[in-house]
Amino acid sequence: MVGVFDRLKELVSGLAGRLSAEGGGSGGLRSSVGGLRERISFEVERLHVRHDLKREYFTVVVPFAVAFLFIAGALLLGVAGGGGGEEAPEKSDKISAYEELMRQMEAEEAGIPLPVETEAPPVEEKQAPLLGYDRLLIVAFLVAITPYAIDITLQKRRLKKKEEIYTEFLFKLSEMMRGGLDPIKSVKELAKSDIGVLTPHIRMASNEMLYGRSFEEAMRRMSASIGSDLIRRYTELVIQSSYSGGSVADLILKSSEDMRSIINLEREKEGALSQFTLIFYFAQGIIVFISYTLNSSLLPFLTGGATGDLFGENEIQNIDFPNGFFHLIMINALFGGLVIGKISEGDVRYGLKHVVILMVGCYVAANVLFFGAAETAPEVTIDLVGGGDVEGLIGLPLAEPLVFLVKDTGGNPAGGVTVSFSIAPGGSVTQSAASGDDGRVKVLVTLGDVPGTYTVTAKVGAASRTAAIVAAGGGE
Repeated sequence: MVGVFDRLKELVSGLAGRLSAEGGGSGGLRSSVGGLRERISFEVERLHVRHDLKREYFTVVVPFAVAFLFIAGALLLGVAGGGGGEEAPEKSDKISAYEELMRQMEAEEAGIPLPVETEAPPVEEKQAPLLGYDRLLIVAFLVAITPYAIDITLQKRRLKKKEEIYTEFLFKLSEMMRGGLDPIKSVKELAKSDIGVLTPHIRMASNEMLYGRSFEEAMRRMSASIGSDLIRRYTELVIQSSYSGGSVADLILKSSEDMRSIINLEREKEGALSQFTLIFYFAQGIIVFISYTLNSSLLPFLTGGATGDLFGENEIQNIDFPNGFFHLIMINALFGGLVIGKISEGDVRYGLKHVVILMVGCYVAANVLFFGAAETAPEVTIDLVGGGDVEGLIGLPLAEPLVFLVKDTGGNPAGGVTVSFSIAPGGSVTQSAASGDDGRVKVLVTLGDVPGTYTVTAKVGAASRTAAIVAAGGGE
């Protein structure tokens, strides 16, 4: 839009110049064309300034509409679904273990030999959605706020530049007034020169004074078009000084120096507060690291059955910790970014750029650290090849470990594959182990304190294999 206005202004100026040249020696026609050119130039510049004030309509409404269409399209096309981007299982491991236990007890009462191993029934493969509802909302939120965050950041930089140049404008205004010009003529002369980003605003004020507006009104309208509270205050000071006695030029020069001092103080304050921004970023990184450590080290120990004595039947294993940590990290990134903006720049709006940076960084990190392993799991099959036909005593480890065989899609032993293990409804197992060159992996099992059938599950990605172990009561 800015380029359109500039191009329009150039075309109008060129047309007016040609009309002026065709007027020949007619001074009246040349004067009329010159006045028309200045008037059209003033109107174009005024539209240009007003366009800047309406910029937020394009940086807020349009991105939010795009985000809404993105959500609607993802839902209609089936790209999104589920809480974390994966289909929820039809039955939890706890329910499956309970059903297996009941089946074994019924078989024992009927005198039917107990099966020593079971294989998970084949599950019909379904196309998993690429995005969960939570991730879909996060992506749409980032799409909606990123343009506005970039725009207000650039606007603030331009506003700071205008404030710096305004001190130069006041200095030049005072110098011209020292040379004997009054304030109105001084502004008109300055409008003919290049004063950087303030040039359109000063020319607008000059044109308004040319067409009959007072110095006071034109300067106030100019400061309002710039949109800086600091410039507005010092413009009011310049207006009041123009009506006072004494050396007006000295008062304007003093205003220029004071304004420059305030700008330097603001710059020093932002530099001092920048350390808090680094602290917030560092704290967010610590949260990601702690979440990853808990998810990869401590929680597998808790969810694998080793804490049956503390948590009863190990209810904690049914909690989706990776998604919980993901939500925690993203919420903290959102509010942390807003707090950074409030502390460092005095307005939460300027924290949106930090929100975007933190949320994008944490989104990538969380998907790599929490969900990357599951998404890149190799396609293998798992068989139970040792230790299935055993019984044990409650509360004690088995005499021999269970042995599983991991094979690739071609039926060959797959070495170096990490297999995770769990036991239900209690007890403890080795949390994970890598298969050897022969594809075999061993797991140590300690049964729980309740007699019955325990189910040990070995899992790699979507492949799993279970083994049932009967626990008998121990004697004194």
